[in-house]
Parts: sequence; C-alpha cells; structure tokens
Amino acid sequence: MSIYGCICGRHHDPAEHEAGDEPQGGGSEAVSGRVIESSLLRSLVPQDGTRRRFIRAVGVNAAMAAIASVLPVGAMQALAQEKRPLEKRDLKIGFIPITCATPLIMADPLGFYKNEGLNVTLNKTAGWALIRDKMLNKEHDASHFLSPMPLAISMGAGSVAQPMRVATIQNINGQAITLHVKHKDKRDPKQWKGFKFAVPFDYSMHNFLLRYYVAEHGLDPDRDIQIRVVPPPEMVANLRAGNLDGYLGPDPFNQRAVYDEIGFIHMLSKELWDGHPCCAFGVSEEFIKQNPNTFIALYRAVLSAARMAREPKNRPLIAKVISPANYLNQPETVVEQVLTGKFADGLGNVRNVPERADFDPFQWHSMAVWIMTQMKRWGYIKGDVNYRQIAEKVFLATDAKKRMAELDMKSPASSYARIKVMGKEFDPAQPEKYLAGFAIRKAA
Repeated sequence: MSIYGCICGRHHDPAEHEAGDEPQGGGSEAVSGRVIESSLLRSLVPQDGTRRRFIRAVGVNAAMAAIASVLPVGAMQALAQEKRPLEKRDLKIGFIPITCATPLIMADPLGFYKNEGLNVTLNKTAGWALIRDKMLNKEHDASHFLSPMPLAISMGAGSVAQPMRVATIQNINGQAITLHVKHKDKRDPKQWKGFKFAVPFDYSMHNFLLRYYVAEHGLDPDRDIQIRVVPPPEMVANLRAGNLDGYLGPDPFNQRAVYDEIGFIHMLSKELWDGHPCCAFGVSEEFIKQNPNTFIALYRAVLSAARMAREPKNRPLIAKVISPANYLNQPETVVEQVLTGKFADGLGNVRNVPERADFDPFQWHSMAVWIMTQMKRWGYIKGDVNYRQIAEKVFLATDAKKRMAELDMKSPASSYARIKVMGKEFDPAQPEKYLAGFAIRKAA
C-alpha cells in the first residue's frame, strides 16, 4: 500500500490530490505531519468547494503553513485535553454586513466555530438599533457590536441598562470619510458648513471620530453640520440620491462608493487615529455565567479567526469567502481592495495602505476610557463617570490575555496605553483633564 494518503496514491494527502500538485519528499514524520495538517484543514474548511478554492488560490504549502500558524498542532492537542462539555451548542450571532466583522463572519465558512463543537447561525441584521434590541431581548446569544455599544448598554445610555461584555475587538482602523464626487473641490472641512453626514449609530466610533475631526477644524458638529444615523448598507444609495454629502462609515461601503463612481475617499480613519477600535464581539454577562464553557469555545473560535485575518497573505482568500450574498453581498474586488489596502480612492489615485484595516483582537481599557470621554463631551452621558471601573468591567482584557495565550497569540503587558488622535495625546489616567482641553463640546 502506498504511504500517500490520497485516492490515486501519488500525493501525500487528499488536499494535495484536490489541488493537483505533485507529491513532495519526506520521511515518516513529515508524512504524519501532513496527515495531521490535512485533518486540520478539513476541520477548518469542511466545505469541499471552498477548500479546493483555498488550496488553488494559495498553493498546498502555503495553505498548510497558514493552517499551522493559526492552529499549531501542539496547541490543538493541549486545548483538546482542556475542553469541557458545552452547555449550549446551537448559537445565534447577529452581525451587520461590513468588513469590520471579518473574524466573526469568516469563522463560519472556514469552520472555526465547528472546530470548537459549535453550531452557529449568523443572522444578518439591518441596523445597530436592531442589533442592540435583539441582544437585550435575548434573541441573539452573542453579537457583532460597535465598540462603544456595550459600554453604552451597560451604563443605560440610549437603552435599558444591561451588563454587556466585550470579548474581543473585531477590527482596528478600516473606516473612512467618503464624500460625494461633486465635492472634490471641497477638501477643507471649513467648507462643510451645512453638509449632511451619515454615521451608522450614535454610539459608534464613526460618530465620535467625525465629531472630533470637524471640531478640530473649528466646526460645531451639532450646529454647523447635520449628522444622521443611516444603516451602513444604505449609505451608498443615500449618497447617490443626494440625501447625503458624505459619511464616516465602515467598509466596504467607502470602497463601494468609489467602485460605483458615486463618491471618493477623503480620508481613512487610520489617518485620524492609527489603531483605533471600531467593532467588537460581545455577549451579555448573563450568557457568560450560564454558559462558561460555551463562552470559552466561542472566544477561541473568534480569536483563531482574528489570528488568521491578521496575516496579509490570507486576505485575498478571506475576501473570497466573506463576499457572497449570505455575508457581505459585495463584489469580491471591492472587499479585496479594503482588506489588502491596495485601492482606488476615487481621486484618480491607486493607494497602497496595508494597514487600512487590521484585526487586532485585544480590547485596550484605554480605548474604552477614550470612548467614554467622547460620550461625555457630546452629552450622551452626564455627571461623574468612573472611567476605569466601567472600562475594566465591560472590556474583558484579562480574559483576552488568557485565551490569547492558549493560542500562542501575543497580548500587551498592560491594558492601558497613551493614544494619539489627530496628533493630540490622550492619557487614560487623566480623562477629565483631557475633556477640559476641548474648546468645542456640548454645553453641560
């Protein structure tokens, strides 16, 4: 009998057979390793068609290297021994169809949930208010959130208070200010008085970054421009119809506006705050208490997906698997431009910004403190705020460190760091001093 593991007997494993590659040399240890890696590949990518496309797109060796980097065999064996019975296997997870949710979405077609024994149904949801309400009503077990939302919900800002927790940040950067093509001659924000802008939700980084940006240019966001809440999938249509002059929104809808020749990218959010959080993955405190083993399995699945998403070489494959109708429902070329950072900006340039979007999952407490300063700055919360206490309750940084260590993922020694937004330093130890330094803010 051939030592090779495919049906024709010429390849090391079925994955090589499917790709049509020639067998490669190696002793019994190498063959054994290939069999283990092939099993991991089949576990992670159970759909035959998707697996074949993956192999053909990147090649067998690159495919196996990617799988090994995401799920090292040793770590998998150790985790298998530690896994405990799941309290709940069938889960419903809400998401908005944007690239911010890449780890959460790709974990479905690439098998990360199934690898943890979970049967996940991803529910595409129309807007952020509905995302919030479905979590409050327990229609969803876990959810894609805007990173300010669990803070707001936990504090009772904009809704009934209910303890929500951030397990991971889904993405950093990855947003942009997009303007209608008729405004190519109005690149100075001082020319934007009277403009109508959209953001996806009041409690969003988009809202806070847009307000910060125009205020730094001397405009009062509550008086000099209009800011409307528009669900991300409706932003391009509203721009086309002339209902908006622009938006600070998530991708792929910035790139889609360029693709449709409706808008241009005025500025990437990375240029405002490099490394800023945008979306998060969260659950209720009640879910964690009732389903601790399920929560850990879910945590590992999303972290493993984030680990794969952080590797630039994996981005073309990821664009392919998250673009279909049941996920983003966008042209693959649009999604790939966002994820690879090589894109047309609508101004006649092809830009190369590899960090346009990234997927660092660690939830810095300093991020939460900054968000709350802006919530207070613009009147969304009032009175005294115990920034540190709320940040550390809602953003589960300690849990993240533990789960990341299990997967050989690096996490920072401290969960607090100084931040620079438009060149201005934010010290998370002095949030009220930071707030007092703003000339433009909502009157108390």
